[in-house]
Amino acid sequence: MDPILIVALIGGLIFLLLIVGAPIKPLRFAGQAAVKLMIGALFLFFLNAFGSLIDYHIPINIITASVSGLLGIPGVLLLVAIEQFVL
Repeated sequence: MDPILIVALIGGLIFLLLIVGAPIKPLRFAGQAAVKLMIGALFLFFLNAFGSLIDYHIPINIITASVSGLLGIPGVLLLVAIEQFVL
């Protein structure tokens, strides 16, 4: 594609959003969900870092990160309990 066309499309989209208005609510929800997912992954990272001392590991994937991110510390404890009962 021609770079001028791409710049014109982006400029037109920005102008359209300025006139019509951006859907703020869905963007805010998506941003908060992404932040919670990252916090959940960080919780699991610290759990695995300190759990390596006693040879304990929970994999970090989208499911475990979302559970620990949405539920917080109780979610991490829930994952630890599930790990203990399953294995």
